[in-house]
Amino acid sequence: MNILERISAKYFPKKVLPHWFILVLDCITVFVAGMLGYLMELDNKEIYLNFRPIVFGLLTGLPFFVLSFRLFHTYHGIIRYSSHVDLYRVAKSTFLGCVLMCCFGYVMRMYVPENVVRYPDIKIMVILFGLSTFFLWVIRLLAKAGFDSISMSGSIPVAVYGAKNGGVAIASSLRTSRDTDFMLKAFISDGEEFKGGYLLGCPVLRNGSGIAATLKSKGVRVLLVSPLKTQRFRNNQAMVDEITEAGIRIMMMPEAESWDGKSEIRSTQLHEVEIEDLLPRDTIEVDLETIKSTLTGRSILITGAAGSIGSEMARLVAGFKPGILVLVDQAETPMHDMRLWMKSQAGDLKEVYTIVGSITNQTQMEEIFQRFRPEYVFHAAAYKHVPMMEDNPAMAVQNNIYGTRVIADLAVKYETRKFVMVSTDKAVNPTNVMGCSKRICEIYCQSLNKKLWEETCKTGKPTTQFITTRFGNVLGSNGSVIPIFRDQIRQGGPVMVTHPDIIRYFMLITEACQLVLEAGTMGQGGEIFVFDMGQPVKIVDLARRMIMLSGAKDVEICFSGLRDGEKLYEEVLNDAEHTKPTKHPKIKVATVREYSYELACRNEEELYEISKTYDDMAIVRKMKEIVPEYKSSVSKYEVLDK
Repeated sequence: MNILERISAKYFPKKVLPHWFILVLDCITVFVAGMLGYLMELDNKEIYLNFRPIVFGLLTGLPFFVLSFRLFHTYHGIIRYSSHVDLYRVAKSTFLGCVLMCCFGYVMRMYVPENVVRYPDIKIMVILFGLSTFFLWVIRLLAKAGFDSISMSGSIPVAVYGAKNGGVAIASSLRTSRDTDFMLKAFISDGEEFKGGYLLGCPVLRNGSGIAATLKSKGVRVLLVSPLKTQRFRNNQAMVDEITEAGIRIMMMPEAESWDGKSEIRSTQLHEVEIEDLLPRDTIEVDLETIKSTLTGRSILITGAAGSIGSEMARLVAGFKPGILVLVDQAETPMHDMRLWMKSQAGDLKEVYTIVGSITNQTQMEEIFQRFRPEYVFHAAAYKHVPMMEDNPAMAVQNNIYGTRVIADLAVKYETRKFVMVSTDKAVNPTNVMGCSKRICEIYCQSLNKKLWEETCKTGKPTTQFITTRFGNVLGSNGSVIPIFRDQIRQGGPVMVTHPDIIRYFMLITEACQLVLEAGTMGQGGEIFVFDMGQPVKIVDLARRMIMLSGAKDVEICFSGLRDGEKLYEEVLNDAEHTKPTKHPKIKVATVREYSYELACRNEEELYEISKTYDDMAIVRKMKEIVPEYKSSVSKYEVLDK
């Protein structure tokens, strides 16, 4: 290490100008500005004759500027990250320094003769203020521009989608942030008002077909989406496809509801999008206060609490501070994980019970109801994988149907207020065993509710209200296509899609569970609530987009054919059904065919007895008898429909 490197390491260790250096530079600038002020006001001869007193006058005034710089912290910032706020502080500090120096000079003139120390008069002080402020601004702007030009070579060119508050906030943070390697190249606007204009020195591009090619021509490699544009961008699938196909990375900011519209957006808040961020859907809002007031302090039972839906329900309910929270599932390891989560994240709940057990174990379930007397039951336990249940119809009957009946009957026996069952869109015009089993569960709960309502009308005694919720696929759930596709892409492909035309509805797990809770609080008993799942998504498009987002090369998509019991598209309502609106725009009530409780009971008992034979054809034949609209698809049971 040579002597210059040693000096640099000692006095400039962080590759930024130290505070003392900036302070010295600012003081020299003020002194030079003062000398220029004298040059502008006095002739050369007078300056020559009074040079020493003039210098002494400026030097004795510098401590006031040092004090002012310290008060306004002008030398504490890093010059290359200077903003208009820093420039404003500089102006205030030089003004205060001039005022203090002027006052000091006015007093000292009475005691010190001008041939010893000459203090600036008012005219020179005005010039001193103007020049020193200007020079200090120029130094900071030049330093910033110089650093930007040096660092541009290693920066990532970006464009910002959004030319109003959110987009400008992102762009401003890129200009002032210390922890970003982004270089702003352009804005994108949906409106005409900014067409051909410039923001922060960058062109504003009109959004539309060909926008990706325009961005590529400007070298843009990353698109940053404003928090105010997240929803619009997500639902503009043409733009999403165009951007991803062009190989431009997409990064998003927190959505509008998590940004107050005023505070600075830090670059650390940026996250590279996952496929879940790009699926078209509308923002879902629920009445959390009503849910909280309903569940706080209550005894609540959640079955299937280790599954995707059940575990998220448990986490949400825990946040509402129930009096007793009972979690039941037969999967030991996931229940252990839930137990650990509850201890670490919901440790203030005094009574949380994680119980390993099957809903088909009537004795154990009765002990749970007898002990905890749950006021609200959220029933999410079920076998749900279509191909598995197609091969094991007996287990679909014994777990899904009989297990639901066990929990429902115990809820009535122990006077539970509300029983909320999580169903599926596969129960509508079912084409597989799993969907039909859930439809039979719906029939039983609805018929039981009708029977209880008739008893209530006679006796006036309130009874359990049974509510059913239907929705489609949830993002990130166990066995959903997204984690499967992600693993296949990571392994280099191929990505296996069952059919080029297959479509599905998707919803975030949290959103689905919030709607379940809201439906549970608004339901009066007997309703089958249907959730608006938004726009359907073609699975092949989903796979293609995931491949593009991953940046993987040469990953093929192969079609394996529909699985047993699978259909091309999921319906939310039966053809003969219609819906009624509720106070929530995303929740509707389905009007379905009703069954008498006696018939529903008899059907279930006969089906349960047949399931003990493990004769697949006999079991499914009975299921088709109970649910006439059940028509098998890509299944060995299709022969029963002829």
